[in-house]
Amino acid sequence: MLPRTFALVAAFLWCLAGAAPALADTPTPDQVVQGIADDLGKAIEGRREELKRDPEQLIKLIDGLLLPHFDIDYASILVLGQNARSATPAQRARFAKAFYNSIAHRYAEGLLNYTRGRVRVLPTKGDLSDKRTIVRTQVVLDDGKTVAVDYAFRKTREGEWKAYDVIIEGISYVTNYRNQVSAEIAKSSLDALTLRLETQGEKALEAMDKAQQDG
Repeated sequence: MLPRTFALVAAFLWCLAGAAPALADTPTPDQVVQGIADDLGKAIEGRREELKRDPEQLIKLIDGLLLPHFDIDYASILVLGQNARSATPAQRARFAKAFYNSIAHRYAEGLLNYTRGRVRVLPTKGDLSDKRTIVRTQVVLDDGKTVAVDYAFRKTREGEWKAYDVIIEGISYVTNYRNQVSAEIAKSSLDALTLRLETQGEKALEAMDKAQQDG
């Protein structure tokens, strides 16, 4: 189930950000997700062909939606796991950027398939923790079936709620990716992994450009 839904879910996760300006009062995590579920479709509707023809504009759209409310730095540290301890601040920062860019570029086209109503935010169970919480949703697939998708949020020192992980049918993206990263670093190095991710992001964008030209 993970491979079938990851493109759509990843695209939505990377867009867990403020498509609308931040409210005067800090929104709760479920309000953030609900707002994006409503606003993301609006941002895409009427622009699918335009964005499909211009991959760089699509990436800019993802960047604009993502950065305010997704904790890239924290997520990348979790993905690095114990390797984060031996990495320098510069290495961690470079990896975080490459990590984000490679995935944003790889799944950019998945965003074009998003329509309003695909994500159902479920009622929150229990009290909201002061520092961490889970927002539970259901993603509606093309065949009408639903997939359970949970988004993990943490409150930053500035008091903002930011997403840092997605759990699809009980499988944590951070944990799943951490295993791959650890294995690759053990075989080569963090710098080699980061370089591969940087190249991967560039190739993904080139592939999107080529596909548009061929089409």
